Amino acid sequence: MKNAKQTESGEISQSLETDASGNIHELARTSGGSRQIGITDDQTSANNLGILLRRVSASSTRQIENLVGELQTLGKKLHTDGDRIQRDIEEYAELNQQVMQLTAIIFDSVKKLPEVRKS
Repeated sequence: MKNAKQTESGEISQSLETDASGNIHELARTSGGSRQIGITDDQTSANNLGILLRRVSASSTRQIENLVGELQTLGKKLHTDGDRIQRDIEEYAELNQQVMQLTAIIFDSVKKLPEVRKS
């Protein structure tokens, strides 16, 4: 996932540099031109910025969706583990109750045995 982030970051940086470089060359070439060309360049820059922002927001949206998916998966696992632990506790309590009953039966049986006298 780290490599994907680095790749996306590199692509964005490269795209930004390309856009900026293209805009600088375009401005230098047309600096002596009319005001209409300047407006067109501004519109192109705004369009390029809009495209860049859509790319960045799409990447962020994908990352957020991935995180939400992972959290939902972890939530389901937590719920499943909680149910399993609850069942284990109930089984342990039942087994403990049975052991207590057996211990009481053995204790009562031993009490009823005749005492053996040593001579």
